Amino acid sequence: MNPANLIISRFEEISAIPRGTKYEAGIRQWLIDWGIARNFKSRTDAAGNLVIYIPASAGRESTEPLILQGHLDMVWQKTPDSKHDFMRDPIQVVHDGDWIKANGTTLGADNGIAIALMMAAAEDESVLHPALELLFTVEEELGLVGADNLDPSLLSAKTLINLDTEEEGSFTIGCAGGGSVFITIPTTWEIQSAQEIAFELKVSGLQGGHSGGDINKNRAKANKLIGRVLNFIQRDAPIRLAAIKGGTARNAIPRDAESIFVCAKESAGVCREKFSEIVSAIQTEYAITEKTLSITLTETNDGAINAISNAETEKTLQALMALPNGVSAMSAEIAGFVETSNNIGIMELKDDGMFIISNHRSSSLSWLEEITTWVESIAWLAGAKTERTKIFPPWQPNMDSLLLKSCIQIYESEFGVKPKVELAHGGLECGILSERCGGLDTISLGPTIENPHSPDERLFVPSLQKTWKLLTALLTTNSPYEEYLLKKKE
Repeated sequence: MNPANLIISRFEEISAIPRGTKYEAGIRQWLIDWGIARNFKSRTDAAGNLVIYIPASAGRESTEPLILQGHLDMVWQKTPDSKHDFMRDPIQVVHDGDWIKANGTTLGADNGIAIALMMAAAEDESVLHPALELLFTVEEELGLVGADNLDPSLLSAKTLINLDTEEEGSFTIGCAGGGSVFITIPTTWEIQSAQEIAFELKVSGLQGGHSGGDINKNRAKANKLIGRVLNFIQRDAPIRLAAIKGGTARNAIPRDAESIFVCAKESAGVCREKFSEIVSAIQTEYAITEKTLSITLTETNDGAINAISNAETEKTLQALMALPNGVSAMSAEIAGFVETSNNIGIMELKDDGMFIISNHRSSSLSWLEEITTWVESIAWLAGAKTERTKIFPPWQPNMDSLLLKSCIQIYESEFGVKPKVELAHGGLECGILSERCGGLDTISLGPTIENPHSPDERLFVPSLQKTWKLLTALLTTNSPYEEYLLKKKE
């Protein structure tokens, strides 16, 4: 079978298994069974990370082992009209010319294509590789949880290739650190009165995207947008929130949000007027970047509903307006590189208050602390309770890496052009894994994936073929990787 076809075939099998964050057990067992059928040993640590051990090809037994690494989980996002049940249904993979996408959902090429590449490297007998340690981590999309809790005794190799970069021809050698703040603004509830009318407000049709790689693309953020509309209305017509909800993943730019609010019947006309005014302005602002943006306001009459007070609504919306969202700082050293950002990924008005998650990234640890404190301070001024997650430090680049130099040499030899060497604003596991294992020489690479963390995610097949050619050249006898290992021993 053509190697690219084998990889795609494996990816389709992977896509049939539900594997959202915290639901990796099924895909992990499937991989263990795959290994058992081929007499590959495996180990799983307490966190759920899996390593499958692939013996060296004949003649490569004396070569130092190598770690290939990817994560098992994917981000679950779907279009509003999709009936897909991520807990049960297989991802419907669609072939569209040179691209592979999904039907109404995230594709999961981030990072399922890494799993398929690793399996192919072990199965293709023409690849004369050293001993391989295939490391599959869990809960990457939740905040690098699996990597941070890896049992280092699972690994013996000191060289790691991460397969989670999403642009072919780019080698990632460093990335932003990250963390989140959970915010709860206390609220109380009162029943809708006979003198009040209820409205439903919806924001939909946005591009969304990855909160790291797409944060600087001037895409509208549904959670901030609906807060802006509601705040604009309530300045002239006091309202009471009955419901507000948006976003499903802290590391995805939210594509949709919805709210229900009540106001005095005599203020209904003002609500409609202010709505039309602000929506007209927003549509003009995003005419180029959000061509399918939809914002609607409709009267709803489902009987009396509970809502929070005018004062609590005002405080909640002011907090939502004040919270930063998007790029906070660009790098002073690297032109066009985002240094610090955050994403209001999830919000929901619950029984005990308004719940908001702000997810933060920065290539500077001090700036990461700064934006975390910034968000906490705004929340505290609103009388909110906060809880911060663990802050992960940035993965610092090593320009003197012999692995990097070897990869550059191979790429130039195979394709006749120089690869890019970049830092990523999105989070990668390399730095944490290196720290857990007492120091690894690491690099990240992969095929081209567009619009990860959104239903528009798609994989460019020709880039997959090039990634495979690069990876196999790196593993094959007499490659520059051999020279790298010799220098490493010296």
